[in-house]
Parts: sequence; structure tokens; C-alpha cells
Amino acid sequence: MTSSAQMIGWAHTAFGRSSAPDVETLMSEVAGAAVADAGLDARDIDFITVGVFNAGFSRQTFDAALVGAATPELAGIAAVRTENACATGSAALFTALDAVESGRVRAALVIGAEKMTAISGGEISAALLGGCHRRTEESYGSFAAIFAELARRYAERYGDQRLALAQIAAKNHRNAMRNPLAHVRKDLGVEFCATESDRNPAVAPPLLRTDCSMVSDGAAALVVAGPDVARRARRSVSWLGRGQANDAMAIDGRRDALAFDGPRRAFRAALAEAGLDLSDLDLLETHDCFTQAELLQYEAFGLAEPGKGGTILAEGVTERDGALPVNVSGGLKAKGHPIGATGVSQHVMAAMQLVGEAGDMQLPRVDRAAVFNMGGAAVANYASVLEVTR
Repeated sequence: MTSSAQMIGWAHTAFGRSSAPDVETLMSEVAGAAVADAGLDARDIDFITVGVFNAGFSRQTFDAALVGAATPELAGIAAVRTENACATGSAALFTALDAVESGRVRAALVIGAEKMTAISGGEISAALLGGCHRRTEESYGSFAAIFAELARRYAERYGDQRLALAQIAAKNHRNAMRNPLAHVRKDLGVEFCATESDRNPAVAPPLLRTDCSMVSDGAAALVVAGPDVARRARRSVSWLGRGQANDAMAIDGRRDALAFDGPRRAFRAALAEAGLDLSDLDLLETHDCFTQAELLQYEAFGLAEPGKGGTILAEGVTERDGALPVNVSGGLKAKGHPIGATGVSQHVMAAMQLVGEAGDMQLPRVDRAAVFNMGGAAVANYASVLEVTR
């Protein structure tokens, strides 16, 4: 069924090392701006959902109340915080969609934010490890090492994928050149991304620095509204379908860690609810926290058979001018990955393409777009299929 909720406004900070001192300040940059972009004011908002992972990035918690601290006119509106690892932003969004679709809320403000760079590298790594199953996986030492283990297993089963991973990294960095909000706007090229060097060292073999998403600060916000509010908006984007699925938290607790069964079920549920096939999509914004993740998602979503994800890269399927452009925003890899902001940002990037407001990123034609956001190593999985309403 088509959702009654529509996205009618949004705002997005630049991602990167921000001069903003904290999450509260980052929220202030997008909260009022998104409401204004929707053509509304604070009294039109009935509900606020906030996605902030934190997990040690800041001593300040109670993030839902920070919205009102940052933007006083929003202080009296009911607000909740969600957390679902790297899918925290989508958890906030889906919570708002449920509220609007229930009829209890006419318009909801969704904010995703994270300030990651104010602590040391060791503290960042420790915070991110909170997204794994510590009892069985903390010994890996970092989240990159968990995905490196998946990369090693993939190579053992299907052969070395160094070129494919480099092609994913190079594609996403090349796309980020067109995104003024991206953390890294530099075309690194396939050869650089494929080669271990002083400038591109191994982070967790076989993953190099270019295989790993950026530690970033940033915030994104959007407004979702029911039909009575949305019909007055200057433009809107609708959900044709959405899906959510979980998998076992520990990768060794699954039948096949390389199958990415949770992403497969969430993505296919969204397509099925929309009544569409992959061939009906014009854009995919997906969760490339590591290049190996994007490769496995190609196969989970049905773009390629297991072990054949590299073939669609060689054929240019996921390039800007390919059959299904993937991560034309630069993805997490180059746009940046402020944890709580990521899922909201992905939906904003897709909406901008659908309404023709993506600037230099704009594709010639985008009628339908899909978004996939995951928490942990494909544990909490969210998928959306979007279409422009007007």
C-alpha cells in the first residue's frame, strides 16, 4: 500500500569536521530550516523524533529534549529519541511515519545528528564497537575489523575482490565531487583505492582506508505530514513502500554471514509493498559504511548473483549513467557518516533527486528512488521506496 505520509521539507548541514561544538548546535542548524522549507511553523508540528547514536561521543544525553533547547519554539512539542546503531536516523524516521500514518499526528519533524570528532580516535572506535555483539565480537578490536572479516570470507569463497572494492570507493568519491555537502570532495581514482600505500594504509586487512566511511559531524532533518497538510506544500515525496528486518546480532549467529539476509528481506519487502521490481528504480542510496557492505548489498538486493557483485561494477551498472545509479551523493564513503544523521540524510538526498533540486548531483530523470540504511553488520535494516508526488 502507498503510505499516506509525505515528505514535504528538509534541511541538511555539510558533513565533515564541524566547528559546531555539540549535537545541540548541529540540531539548531536544521530544525527550524526544515520546518520553514515545508512551509510550516512550529505550531504546525505535532511530534518530533530524534536520531542520535551517541554511545560515548558526548556526555550530554536526553537528546530529544535538546531540540527544544536549541530551538525554543519547538520546546513544547512531544519529542522522543530513537537509537538503532547506524540505522538510528531511519529508526527516527519510521517512528514518525508510523505516528503520521496512525492519524494521531498531522506533521512530524525528524532530526538525525551526530558530533563524532570531539573525542579521540580510540574513543571513537570504542563507541562504534557498541554496535557489535561485544561478547563474541569485541575481540576484533574495531568495527572495520568485523567488516574485514566479512571481506576475507568473501575472498575465500569467491576470489579476491580488491578491484571491485576499489571501484566502489572510486565511484563514490567521484560522485561526491558533485555534492557540496560531502565530507571528502576528491576524485581518488581506482588505482589509488586499490593500492595499499602510506596515503592509503591498511586499516584492517584486507580493507584499506579508502574502503572505510568517514568519521563525520553533521545533521539532517525532514518533515513528514499527512495528506491534509501535505496538499498545501509546494512539493512532496511519497513512500510507495517500506520494509524493516532484523538479523542475528553476531555474524557467526547466522546461517550465512555473506548472505546479508536482513538487508535482503527489508529491501524486498519495500519493493513488494510498492509493487515494483529493481528495474523500476532510477536511483539507490545505500549504506556503504565499508565498500564490502555495498558489494554484499548488490547481491542481497538482486542486482547480481552471489559472488558476482563485481561484474555489475565492471559493466558500469551502478555509475551515474548506468542502469541503476548507486550513491550519487557520494554515499557514506565520501559524503560522510555521522551515525544518527545518516538515515535521514539518505532520504533527503533521494528526495532532492526526485523533485529536481539536487543541483550538480541531479540525474537526468528520477521517478522512483530506493534508500537502504542498516545498523550494525546488517543487523537492523530499513528500506524505503520513494516517488515524487508533485
